[in-house]
Amino acid sequence: MEAYKRLLKIESKYNDSAFLWGARQVGKTTWLTSEFPGYRYYDLLRSSEYERLLRRPEILSEELADFGEGDTVIIDEIQKLPQLLDEVHYLIQRKGIRFILSGSSARKLKRVGTNLLGGRATREQMYPLVSAEVHDFDLLRAVNNGMIPRHYMVSDPWERLRGYIGVYLSEEIKQEALARNLNTFARFLEVAAQCDGEIIKYKNVAQDCGIDQRTVKEYFSILEDTLLGYLIPGFSRTKKRKGVVSPKFYFFDVGIANYLMNRRHLEPGSEDFGHAFEHFVIQEMIAYLGYNHIGDKLTYWRTATGYEVDAIIGDGRLAIEIKSSTEVMSRHTHGLKGFAEDFPQARLIIVSLDKYRRKMNGVEVIPVMDFLNDLWSDKII
Repeated sequence: MEAYKRLLKIESKYNDSAFLWGARQVGKTTWLTSEFPGYRYYDLLRSSEYERLLRRPEILSEELADFGEGDTVIIDEIQKLPQLLDEVHYLIQRKGIRFILSGSSARKLKRVGTNLLGGRATREQMYPLVSAEVHDFDLLRAVNNGMIPRHYMVSDPWERLRGYIGVYLSEEIKQEALARNLNTFARFLEVAAQCDGEIIKYKNVAQDCGIDQRTVKEYFSILEDTLLGYLIPGFSRTKKRKGVVSPKFYFFDVGIANYLMNRRHLEPGSEDFGHAFEHFVIQEMIAYLGYNHIGDKLTYWRTATGYEVDAIIGDGRLAIEIKSSTEVMSRHTHGLKGFAEDFPQARLIIVSLDKYRRKMNGVEVIPVMDFLNDLWSDKII
């Protein structure tokens, strides 16, 4: 399968330093070495590099003594050595050096009260692959494998997914001491998978895991901070039918959810495919909003009386329902029409497996490949 071209850009007219966050294996290191060839590069995954900077963080300033305005330095996996940020701050402030600092989690940095450079660095995030980055993109492969590069590019990613979860637990959680009981957290991951794409009911999750609700909330916070999942808030600005405000949860990549739920060989027409299909489309929209630095939030809308819309953008200007049906029916527009009663100017879209575009009851029915092309061509959001 051919290589892919990432859409991430770290651009600033002021040549600012930047934190680059992203879950493990989304491609940060590959992108950094491609975008910044020949630059000074510190890889804290290398034990020798990590140990010498751990012993004497000030060695960074000594080694960069001849660097100055216009020079760029890369530090990969910065969360492993938070104390290094004091040196980085000094070098930015006194010498004008630009730093690109990558990592998979800011949680450890926040927890130890680390210097986060006082606003002198922008925040960027790399997501799994998106459809617009892949030549000859294969929807069925994406829905089954997920879009982490190493997983999408193989025919059967199951063993790689197994290894991914193992590495996440042993390195991200255990090494950073984020959860005291690793077995309990592993059980929580399995239960969280059952919540994927659903409104979180903390009490139910706590009962299933044998822990209290406070711990459940902390564990979901860990998933967010280590970039393994997203909490999508409920949209509550409708007046005629008040929306639920409890968040929905999605893992950052549909392949992770598939593995934890043992969903394999998904084909259109099954309920499991429908859940994974919705997750994938949400995943694409999250990445689009992130890469384009769009301030509009992604929310969902659900009422106690059964009205539901999968995705609301911003203050209600765009409402999107996701159906894996090959022929959208009038009943599928129920939630969108209910939402439009409070937001009559909203653009209403159903993303589906229909063959052709059409309009029905004021709702645009857009085949998923057309939707993805329009999304990344800036025609949707």
